[in-house]
Amino acid sequence: MSSSPAVLMRLMASAFAVAERAGGIVRDILKTGDLGIVEKTGANDLQTKADRLVQQCICSSLTRMFPKVTIIGEEDLPSHDVEENLIESGQFEEILQRVCPGEYSGVREEELVVWVDPLDGTKEYTEGLLDHVTVLIGIAYEGKAIAGVINQPFHNYELGPSASLGRTLWGILGVGSFGFELREVADGRRIVTTTRSHSNQLVTECVNAMEPHQVIRVGGAGNKIIQLIEGKASAYVFASPGCKKWDTCAPEAILHAVGGKLTDMHGKPYRYHKDVKHMNSAGVLATLRDFEFYASRVPEAVKQALKSD
Repeated sequence: MSSSPAVLMRLMASAFAVAERAGGIVRDILKTGDLGIVEKTGANDLQTKADRLVQQCICSSLTRMFPKVTIIGEEDLPSHDVEENLIESGQFEEILQRVCPGEYSGVREEELVVWVDPLDGTKEYTEGLLDHVTVLIGIAYEGKAIAGVINQPFHNYELGPSASLGRTLWGILGVGSFGFELREVADGRRIVTTTRSHSNQLVTECVNAMEPHQVIRVGGAGNKIIQLIEGKASAYVFASPGCKKWDTCAPEAILHAVGGKLTDMHGKPYRYHKDVKHMNSAGVLATLRDFEFYASRVPEAVKQALKSD
């Protein structure tokens, strides 16, 4: 008789199914035309009905199936009963069929921390920049991002109303990353992707120090990591506080599972224990390849301004 899949693989299989459900919620709310927008700390920090319902869907669904897992979501929502139609109990069979890496095979529920960004790129969602929008579910063990799911609710939307929308990417360290075609930027070009709405002098100085051939300014940490793994950008450079742990946990795991690297601007990895501070205070530097080259070009003034956690 075969043994039950490891906790990590079951949690990931559930996270995939929940992320797919979440993507559907995001699309359905956009169709209604009533996004229910509220400002949290200002015009660049918004919350919509999609943020609220998706977080309820993800957190409640995973808590019901894995009650001992710590789940930390971006939105500070009041505690109340969640409607049953928001609960997703399915699991993605392909993940359950994979062999769990030996180092994670004995991990217990209570040792895992899940970081949830229900709608990464909320501002872009409200502005109709739909390809920037992602749903992020990251899984950490012993403070390290080891697995992640990224749902792109509007993938293919530019193909028109008849297109099949949405896709889900996933990755586990020691297993790999799936749901996309891994590509590198051609001909050694330095293409930097960075923020479109949270720039400042430090961000600009650091981007310029990379001597890029091209700069892409887009929303969403998840979206930027997808650009790296699909060969649309060679480095993600954000020399400023702003990103939080729920922004980077899932993307970092997917990037690392294919040989990439994500750190702060000092080259120091972020930690994802349940009691860490949520802000990534020292910015984000990420690449699929040639990390040391980009890290070596971070100006000392940037490092002095951004202290590591």
